[in-house]
Order: sequence, then structure tokens, then C-alpha cells
Amino acid sequence: MLIHRKIKLFFLEHWVKVLIIAAVVILLVTAVYGLSTLESFYRHMTLATLPLQFLMVALNAMIFVYMYMTVFRGGFAKMTKKAIRGEKVNIRFSDVIGIDEAKKEAWEVVELVKDRRRLQQIGGKVIRGIMMLGPPGCGKTYLAKAIATESGIPFISMSASEFTEIFVGVGASRMRKLFKKARRLANAHGGCIIFIDELDAIGRRRSFSYLGGGMETNTTQNALLVEMDGLKEKEENVIIIGASNAAELTLDPALLRPGRFDRKVYIDMPNVEGRKNLFKYYLGKVKYDKSIDIGRFARKTVHRSPADIMNIVKESALIATRNKKTEVSQKELSEAIERIDLGIKHDRKMTKHEREMTAFHESGHLVMLYLIHPTDDVFKASIISRGPALGIVYHQPREELYTHSKVKLLADIKVNLGGYTAERIKFGTTSSGVASDFQAAMNLAHMMVWKLGMGASSLVGDYTAVPKEQLSEEVKQKLNDETQTILQSCCKEVEEVLKKEWKIVERFTKELLEKKELEYDEIEAIFKEYGKKHIKDEA
Repeated sequence: MLIHRKIKLFFLEHWVKVLIIAAVVILLVTAVYGLSTLESFYRHMTLATLPLQFLMVALNAMIFVYMYMTVFRGGFAKMTKKAIRGEKVNIRFSDVIGIDEAKKEAWEVVELVKDRRRLQQIGGKVIRGIMMLGPPGCGKTYLAKAIATESGIPFISMSASEFTEIFVGVGASRMRKLFKKARRLANAHGGCIIFIDELDAIGRRRSFSYLGGGMETNTTQNALLVEMDGLKEKEENVIIIGASNAAELTLDPALLRPGRFDRKVYIDMPNVEGRKNLFKYYLGKVKYDKSIDIGRFARKTVHRSPADIMNIVKESALIATRNKKTEVSQKELSEAIERIDLGIKHDRKMTKHEREMTAFHESGHLVMLYLIHPTDDVFKASIISRGPALGIVYHQPREELYTHSKVKLLADIKVNLGGYTAERIKFGTTSSGVASDFQAAMNLAHMMVWKLGMGASSLVGDYTAVPKEQLSEEVKQKLNDETQTILQSCCKEVEEVLKKEWKIVERFTKELLEKKELEYDEIEAIFKEYGKKHIKDEA
């Protein structure tokens, strides 16, 4: 029965080719027979003009086909995507690392595809649509491919942007052709998966004009909704997987209602254990030093996606090759992270005063970060230029944080003001290097007061949600005063800490001027030398 369906599918897909081949064979046989019955003179004349006739026929055929495809058959709406057998996608669930919760939900889909009868026996229905939501690079496409591989059914992958054209109706026509093809494949192979990446390109909330009609994306989305509804009436097991990194609220409610995208799979960034497994997996594809502390790099890459970690390992391999090394070591991995995050080093020629001021500036950030910040570790301090910055203190959270406390936000402000305060204590003046620090500190203080209700006054609420023209001058002045109070209070506390620990600031300045860069272990050793512990160790 299955072979019969496959033969039927072959003729449905290729009937035009079969018809053309049969017609050509018949014409050739007829032509040979006709030539054999002619006299010698007429036969020679016919053969002599035959090449020119073939050329004219070919030219006419090309013109006809072009006009036929573009005018009569909607050639602009042609859907060229081919289905791939699930086994040929060749992405197993074991290859999907760092998103274990999402894998569990996706595996249920695989089991339902493989054993539909078990669900149908109790009156249930197979899932029709799965919406994968999550940030870029977290493994949505990879997971969809794994579902296709494990299910062993045809897989059609498209981007939503392929349905968006300047001509109205082209996207909707492509959508109908896509589902028609998927139904045929499902009928022949027992199922088919359609994967539409970046679904928000056609799935955003529809907008309608009072003059009637709507945008091209509206018609395409309407076609998608109708086709998904049509699946309920069919026996074919067609499953649609959509992926988007846009906020769920931006998608049209009609797309997310039950009966269409029946299940939402939220894919988040991997945790520390997931990142450790990802480093092991991608390092396994290159030659690397087995003494690398993978746990440290997992802690150093908080909120990184699987794609980010893959890129870090690839970049480290390039750096090792450039340095004429035979394997990736800890040094290359660290340099890869810094190059991606901070940019390439620039050997700028600075005056002695500029270098000294930069060293004090970065030392101020470093000391404040280590002594007062509750969540971040400092991994590197440098006075080598990267991008527009003359120096940098590189730090990362020790673990995933999804909300930020007032203590943490105040610590961020104090760390940002550390460079400015160190310059002012040492030189009695400051440089233009404090501009980006001030911007970051003021943004945080403004958010705390205007948005999060963390000011000292009785004003509570998110005042950024209210148009500024609707706020009285008195309220705005009070909020601005609260913002400045936070900044002044933080600045005073930073000055007290740095003056108290000025010997450590000077020591770090001296080390930076000599070595230009200080790594995590060197920074820890200096603080221990002065009997200082990170705030996390004192807690």
C-alpha cells in the first residue's frame, strides 16, 4: 500500500516530465519514419534545414515557457523548496545540548508522530502546530531538525521572509503550494514536518486600513491560518513548527490560539551545566589541551547561547592556528572571548600622563567591583585599547540572574563611578574617558527612580509609562532630584572606599603600567596579599 502511494506521488510530482518524454519519443519515431519515405532530394533538403528549425522551435518554446510561467501559472509565486527525508537531516537529539527542558517537550512530539494510534484510541488528536520561542542562537532550528530526524518523516524548511514579496497575493499563493506539497508527502510517507523560521515576519499582529484591505503580510498570514484549520479535516499527519525570537505579545492572537499552534516551547539560554557540556562538545571537534578548566569558561559565559559558545571555540582554533600552535589552550579560549566581547587590541601610542590616568581609572573600577559588587566576578583588567576604549575591566555575573535587586543596581552605579572618582582623587580633575561611565550610571539611576520605584520619596510606579506632557513639573522635578540623590550618594560612598583602600589602587595602577593586562588569578593574588576578600566570600 505504501509503495502504491509512493508511485502515485511520483506521477503527481513529475507527470509533466513523463508526458514531455513520451511526446518527444513519439515525435522522433514519426519523424524517422516520415524521412524514410521521402525521395533522396527532398530528404537531403529536409535534413539541411533541420538545425535551423530546431533553433526556431527552441526559441519559441523558451518565449512560451517564460510567458506561461510568469503570467498564466503565477511564476513569481513558485515554491522551489524541496523536502528532505528526516534521516538525511541527520541531527539527533543527542546533538542538541544545553536546552534539556525544551528537549523533553519536543520528544513528546516525536513519540506522538511515531505512535499516533495510541493517542487516537483515547480520542486525542496529534499536535498540529508547535511554536518555539527564545532568543537568537539558542537552538530552535537545531531542535526542529532533531524532531524531523528522530521522527523519520520528510522535512520542509523555509524562512517566513520567503513569503514576503512586493506583489500582493504571491505570499499567500506560496503558502497554499507549501501545504499542498506537505499533504502529498504526508500521504506517501505517513507524515511531514513544515518548519517556518523567523515566523514573526508574517505572524505579527495584523493591521487593517479603514479604506479596506491590508498589507501583503496580512494575506499571507490569513492563508497560513486557513491552511492550518484545513488540516483538521484531513487524515494527513502534517505538523507545523514555527520559530521566533520576537516577544510573544507581538504575534497575532489568532496564530497562537488552540487548534493552530497547540504548544509553545520556550527555549532559554543554557545554564552553567549546559554551557559546560557545550564547551566539551565543541572542543571535542578540535584538538585542545585536556588541562583546560572548562568549568571556569562555563562560569565566564553566563547568558551565552549555544551559537555563541560554538563561535568562541571556532575563534580560539583560528587564534591557535595564527599562533602556530597544534592545539587550543586556555590562553586561546580566553583571547577568543575577549576578542568577541571587547574587540581587537590596538597598540595606541599614548603619552605617559594618559597611560597613568587610564591605569588609575581602571584600578578604580577594579577595586570597587571586587570589594562591593554582590554578583559579578572580575576576570581581567587591561590598559590596552580595544575599540574606542583606552582600557577595560572585564567582568561577568557568577550565575544566571533574571531579576536585579536594588543592592545589585546600586553596586553597578558605584562600579561605573569608580574610574571617575579615582581620577579625581589622584589628579584633582577628570578626563573625557568618564563619559560612557556617566551615561551607564545615569541610565541605571533614572530607571531605578522613574521605572522601578526605588527612590527614597513616596512616589511609586512606572512613570516612563505616562507621557511626559501629562506629568506635572513638580513630579518631574521630584523624580529628577531623586535620581541625582542616588548618584551623589553612590559617588560619596565610592570616594570613601577608594580613599580607605588607596594603597591597593596604587598597587594595581603600578601592575597595569608594567604588565598592561592582569588576569583573574593575578588580581585575586594581589587582593589576598592585602588581606581582602570578595564580598561573596564574606557573605
